[in-house]
Amino acid sequence: MIIMGIDPGLAIIGYGFVEKVKGTIKLIDFGIITTPAGMPLPQRLSIIYNDTIELIKQYKPENIAFEELFFNKNIKTALTVAHARGVSIIAANNQIGSQYLFEYTPLQVKQAISGYGRADKQQMQFMVKTLLSMKEIPKPDDAADALAVAICHAQSYNLSSEFTIK
Repeated sequence: MIIMGIDPGLAIIGYGFVEKVKGTIKLIDFGIITTPAGMPLPQRLSIIYNDTIELIKQYKPENIAFEELFFNKNIKTALTVAHARGVSIIAANNQIGSQYLFEYTPLQVKQAISGYGRADKQQMQFMVKTLLSMKEIPKPDDAADALAVAICHAQSYNLSSEFTIK
C-alpha cells in the first residue's frame, strides 16, 4: 500500500510517500510544495491544490494522511494554514475519495514514531531516518514531518477507521 503523508502549511507544505509491504515500510519520495509570500492567498491556494493533485497522480497513493493543525497563539497564521490544509484535503478527496483520507495529531505522530508523545524534532527526524533506512535525516523539516505522518498511518492502519477525516 502506498501512503502519502502531508504536513500542512501555506508557505511550505511537506509531503512524503512510503510503501507498506508485509510489515515493512519503504521510502518512495519526499519533498515540499512552496508558495511565494507576496502572492495573493487565492493564487497560493491554487498552487497547493494543483501541485497536490499532480503528486497524487504521479504516485497513486491508496491512503493520504494529514497532520492535524496545532497552534498556541497566532490565530491569523492558524487561519491561513487551515485554508491551505483544506485545499489539500479537497485535492486529495477529488482524487481518491474521503474514505481514504486520515488525520493524526502531532502527539499521535510522535507516539507512533518515537514511542514518546513529547519527542523533540531531532528525535523525530532521527527516528524517521532510522525507520526508513535513510543515510541522512530528510530535509527540510516539513518533508521529514510529512514522512512521519505517513509512517504513523502505516503503523496505525489496523485502527485507521479511528482516524478517518470526518
